[in-house]
Amino acid sequence: MIETLISFSIATLALAIAPGPDNIYVLTQSLVNGTKSGIAISAGLISGCIVHTTLLAFGISAIITASEEIFYFIKVLGACYLLYLAFKVYQSDEHISLAQNAPKKTYLSLYKKGIIMNLLNPKVMIFFLAFFPGFLWDKEGDTVLQFYILGLIFMILPFIVFAIISLAAGRISKLLLEWKSMSLILKWLQIVVFIGIAVFILLP
Repeated sequence: MIETLISFSIATLALAIAPGPDNIYVLTQSLVNGTKSGIAISAGLISGCIVHTTLLAFGISAIITASEEIFYFIKVLGACYLLYLAFKVYQSDEHISLAQNAPKKTYLSLYKKGIIMNLLNPKVMIFFLAFFPGFLWDKEGDTVLQFYILGLIFMILPFIVFAIISLAAGRISKLLLEWKSMSLILKWLQIVVFIGIAVFILLP
């Protein structure tokens, strides 16, 4: 059991550290809105994993992913939401402010946004379905409990990584305040990230 959990933890850390849509999104949001906003987004992204873990533990993920129509609908819904977020950023001021000068969003709204982004990404569900079962240490025992233990580890470790990214980005943002063109660059970086994640979701 211990060896399995250590292996799972190492694999989870490697996935969290590797550049991907989630940590890039946390990075850009932390640069734009500050460290606390990045942590709020991170908490939302991680909280969504509770739902995926529950679906996996009780076998609902397999039912959903087995239906091509339901799976495609979820993919399209998730992509549309991300494109909507990209459009909202596009509609904002030409030069987006950094950190303390940015229009303040409540941490609750950022937390909710993180949850929605996680839940509307069906590839997270597929990943859980593909990744978690291989780390069950007793297939004859209580698999629901085992899935929840794995899910808890999968939430804690990436959250720590995302929090470190947020802290680092928050410090960097203060150094970038003097760069007048940086705010415009970050605005378009956010748009590219949203569109990129939407395309990522829609890819087969």
